[in-house]
Amino acid sequence: MARAPITPQITPARGLAYALGAHVAWGSMPLYLLLVQTVPALEFVAWRLVFTLPLCLLILAARSGFAELSGVLRDRRTMATLLGTSALIAINWYLYVEAIQTGHVYAASLGYYILPLVMMLLGMAFLGERLTRLQWAAVALAGVGVAALAAGALTTLWLSLSMAITFGLYGLLRKTVKAGPLAGLTVESLILMPPALALAGWYAASPAGPALAQGWQVALAVAFSGPMTAIPLLMFAAATRALPYTVIGFLQFLSPTVVFLMGLFVFGEALKPAQLACFIAIWVAAGLFTVGMLKKPKDLPAPQV
Repeated sequence: MARAPITPQITPARGLAYALGAHVAWGSMPLYLLLVQTVPALEFVAWRLVFTLPLCLLILAARSGFAELSGVLRDRRTMATLLGTSALIAINWYLYVEAIQTGHVYAASLGYYILPLVMMLLGMAFLGERLTRLQWAAVALAGVGVAALAAGALTTLWLSLSMAITFGLYGLLRKTVKAGPLAGLTVESLILMPPALALAGWYAASPAGPALAQGWQVALAVAFSGPMTAIPLLMFAAATRALPYTVIGFLQFLSPTVVFLMGLFVFGEALKPAQLACFIAIWVAAGLFTVGMLKKPKDLPAPQV
């Protein structure tokens, strides 16, 4: 895979802050989706794209970033990679929204509990990253917790696995592509804009009408999908360029834990013993992984860029 150029201004400390910010936004997404629960999942994904592109273009204009965007558009290999990331993120968005809207909050949570393991495997397989022994122990413990949760949700396991694999591959490609976070997201939005507009038009012509006609509250919430989409993805893409992918992977346990707690306390889903075991095992593992990072920082792999 081609390596993305180093982005000097993104230090590991800043990358960690970006990663944490992205997970706070993603973890709170189910609360936001309550505002648009009357909007079909496929139509909502289309509107996310429609409102994300103008925001990206405005930020590009403010940062004088159109020269970078032009360079990306002329690079065939980069465009081919971004075509793949566009498809992956669109599928991931749809699966997530569909899971939340159909009441499968824990399935969404499980998908993003599986995701860190997928990302760490991808980091070791394609980027040559390595873990310390203590971190391996943390990964094994987390794996046991995830397996316990998966055993209690076999009927929706396909949904969870699909979310984990699509986003894991998306993150890997975004780490290695020759495009900065903003330029890359702008191109992805451009690629997906024609099908998004077609879908929005199809729903507008349907008997139910477009989501924007459901009242100003729903219309405003749908429009806000632009910032809710662009800002976390920009932070995530920046973080992947500053931190090892294995570390980025383990940090992914944050957002599904927030989703897990929302499913329990906000959406009123029953807590099963397997889910409680998973929650405890993963957070003990998170503690071990953090200790491994602090105890032997020299053993951490260097970011692959």
